[in-house]
Amino acid sequence: MNILGISCFYHDAAAALIRDGVLVAAAEEERFSRRKHDSGFPSLAIDFCLHQGGITTRDLDYVVFYEKPFRKFERLFLTILNGYPRSAGVFRDAMTSWLDEKLWIKSLLVERLGVDPKKILFSEHHLSHASSAFFCSPFREAAILTVDGVGEWSTSTLGRGTASWDGQGENRIDLFSELRFPHSLGLLYSSFTAFLGFEVNEGEYKVMGMAPYGRPLYVDKVMKLLRLFDDGSLELDLSYFSFHYHRERSFSSKFVKLFGPPRDPRARFVTTQTSLYDDPIPPTNAEMDLNQYYADVAASVQRATEEIILKMARHLHRVTGLKSLCVAGGVALNSVANYRLLKETPFEHIYIQPAAGDAGGALGAALYVEHAILGRPRRFVMDHAAWGQAYGPGETADFLRSAGAAFKTLEEEDRLIDRVTDMLMAGKVVGWFQGRFEWGPRALGHRSILADPRRLDMKDIVNIKIKFREPFRPFAPSVVEERAAEFFDFPDPPLHSPPRFMLMVAPVRPEKRASLPAITHVDGTGRLQTVVKETNPLYHRLIARFGEASGIPVLLNTSFNLRGEPIVTTPENAFRTFMASGMDALVMGSQIVVKEGS
Repeated sequence: MNILGISCFYHDAAAALIRDGVLVAAAEEERFSRRKHDSGFPSLAIDFCLHQGGITTRDLDYVVFYEKPFRKFERLFLTILNGYPRSAGVFRDAMTSWLDEKLWIKSLLVERLGVDPKKILFSEHHLSHASSAFFCSPFREAAILTVDGVGEWSTSTLGRGTASWDGQGENRIDLFSELRFPHSLGLLYSSFTAFLGFEVNEGEYKVMGMAPYGRPLYVDKVMKLLRLFDDGSLELDLSYFSFHYHRERSFSSKFVKLFGPPRDPRARFVTTQTSLYDDPIPPTNAEMDLNQYYADVAASVQRATEEIILKMARHLHRVTGLKSLCVAGGVALNSVANYRLLKETPFEHIYIQPAAGDAGGALGAALYVEHAILGRPRRFVMDHAAWGQAYGPGETADFLRSAGAAFKTLEEEDRLIDRVTDMLMAGKVVGWFQGRFEWGPRALGHRSILADPRRLDMKDIVNIKIKFREPFRPFAPSVVEERAAEFFDFPDPPLHSPPRFMLMVAPVRPEKRASLPAITHVDGTGRLQTVVKETNPLYHRLIARFGEASGIPVLLNTSFNLRGEPIVTTPENAFRTFMASGMDALVMGSQIVVKEGS
């Protein structure tokens, strides 16, 4: 039984192929098209999934789209009518895009894939989210929380999932409560993302990274924008927002009157706590004061978001009485809130699938048909994220030769690990390209840039000279799972999967912060990645070997890309990025390229 799931036409288009309930391949379209957050039809991702599965479209039993286009169009059309005449511009844009492709998904799938129309099915947006988490989790029964901007009408849902692992019982997801558009926690957060000068659906994680530089002084102001209920549901005061009628701006003049002028996206972010590194222009007191205000606003909306999510989760626990929780939707990528869910709610176990946003809907839609519609028992748990394309040693070597690059091949794993460890110990920054690339937005040791976390200057070096991005942005610590509790305030790491996918921010233990300055954020935390020997043996071995040499089994890990680009996919992507940045060495499989003078 081959089922292909597809998500597209909003952001982060993706495809996923499952066979008899087991994931074969999954990838976002951006990794192949090289357009970040590519929302177009995922032709290249589909081709990859089919090739990885060794099949053609003729072998597909079902193709499942992750949401219901007509229901989404209904919401859009009614919203435009309610907002007219202010929404006239939205109407023009919407009709152009929707009447072209978005509304005719079934015909498009028949045309592009050549499949029988009877094989094409449609899920619902939040049901796909819920399925992507629950049917990838290890749980027989779990509470489910989905939170994002908006799907068809839902913006968040509460539910329960039950699973059959042995053919006894049924697979079922019951979403028994929903919050509906325009009232949305995700749209609240994205409005502040825009106010703070970042791109919506792309810059939310920058708000999360900016927040620790501020203090949550304006939570009361944030809460003026909404009415919050005991179950965590909310009603936005729409007079503060314009996302429901404006093409480009998500907040209104009343919002600006309350919070002041929005931050200039071109302005640098400098406070008394940020580093200027080698910037020759010193900041003025007025510049730092203004940026401190924006940091305080970021801290305030982050804190408000966390408290609302906690309220939702506590209500969900009261209703279900279950010990396990599955979380999905774009807001599930808020790793600070996720840690608080584990620490401050009665739930004992939490599962979050690594592509928790819209990309994951492709996988969830396929799994929902497999288990809930067809009733086939579960056979799969997602315990790693390496579901993309791999390149063998012959392919990487052939490319390097064609590029005229000088390289060494170290086929013995011990020699490779020792050589990379020596470079890291010497303060070199290494591009690490191994195996199948990751599913989801995080680089987890397959397409990563690695450095020594013990060096105080390494954060600025990697941010400014290698990634070419804002110096306030934090980096993740990759740590071998069995020693994570020594360095981070995280109880029993082997019992929890979210840190394996870099989906929880945890405090660095106070006594370890001086030893890990490059990955310790300004508030004393780190976006933790625990590395498991069984699922990522080479990366685990490298970190362990670095630990033997340095005494600290932790590496600084960031995604292998430059600012504004998707994470690298191919040897060509990796080599071009390596040459365009200040990285010292590139390791692709068993091949090592070292720049002159490094």
